[in-house]
Amino acid sequence: MAAGKEIRGKIKSVENTRKITKAMEMVAASKMRKAQDRMRAARPYSDKVRNIATNLGKANPEYTHPFMRHNNDAKAAGVIVVSTDKGLCGGLNTNVLRAVTQKLRELQEQGATVQSVAIGNKGLGFLNRIGAQVVSHVTQLGDTPHLERLIGPVKVLLDQYAEGKLSAVYLAYTKFINTMRQEPVLEQLLPLSADKMQAESKAAGGEPGWDYIYEPDAKSVIDDLLLRYVEGLVYQAVAENMASEQSARMVAMKAATDNAGNLIGELKLVYNKTRQAAITKELSEIVSGAAAV
Repeated sequence: MAAGKEIRGKIKSVENTRKITKAMEMVAASKMRKAQDRMRAARPYSDKVRNIATNLGKANPEYTHPFMRHNNDAKAAGVIVVSTDKGLCGGLNTNVLRAVTQKLRELQEQGATVQSVAIGNKGLGFLNRIGAQVVSHVTQLGDTPHLERLIGPVKVLLDQYAEGKLSAVYLAYTKFINTMRQEPVLEQLLPLSADKMQAESKAAGGEPGWDYIYEPDAKSVIDDLLLRYVEGLVYQAVAENMASEQSARMVAMKAATDNAGNLIGELKLVYNKTRQAAITKELSEIVSGAAAV
C-alpha cells in the first residue's frame, strides 16, 4: 500500500507545518499587543512636538528653517523606505514597495536622481535588486525601535536637504489602522509645509498659542525643535510599521493554520478512500480465490 504510506507522510508533514504556523501566530499576537502599546505611547509626543513646531513657525516668520525652504533647483530627491526585517507577513512589504516603485518611476520621468535610505532588511534587498542608490541603511532593529539607531542613517538625507542638494524627501511606511487593516503610506517628509503642520495640529486637538520667550534665541530653538520633529515623524513611522507587521503576521499565520487544517482533512479523506479501495480489492481477491477452489 505504497500510495497510503505516501499520503500518511504528507499528512504528518502538514501537521508539523500547522504546529509551526500556530506557534508563530501566538507569538505574533503577543508581540502585536506590545507593538501597539509602543505605537500609541509615541503618538502624544509626536502630536505635542507638531503643535509646538507649528506655533513656533507662525510666531517667528522672519526666520525660515532649511527644512521649510523649497529647493526647486535641486536635481535629486530622497526616499526613506521603512519595511520589515522578516517575511511571512502577507502582502505588507509588497504593498509599500509597490508604492515606492511608482514614486521612483515618477521621479525618474521628471529627470531627478533618487537617493534612498532603507530601514529594514526587506526594503534594503528590494532597493539593491532594482539598482537604486542606497546611501545608508539600518536593519535588525528587533522588536523595539531605538531612535539613536534611526538618527544616523536618516540624517544623511536631512543634511543633504539642508544643504540644498535635494528637492524633497519622501517617507514610505505601512500605517496601522486596526488588526485587520494596514495601509501603505508614501508622504512628503521635507520640505515641511506650515499649512499641513497646522492642519495636523488642529486634527490632533492643538490650540494656537504663539507667545513664546526664546532662550537662548529663536533660531536655536526652532532649529533644534524642527530636527526633533522630523526625527519624531520617522520614529512614529517605524513604530506604526512594526505594529502593522505583527498584526499582518498574526493574520497570515492564522490563515496558514486554517489552510493546513483543511488540507489535512482532505488528505485524510483521500487516505481513507485509498485504504477502503485496497481492502475491497483484497476481499475481492479472497472471494475470487475461494470460488475458484
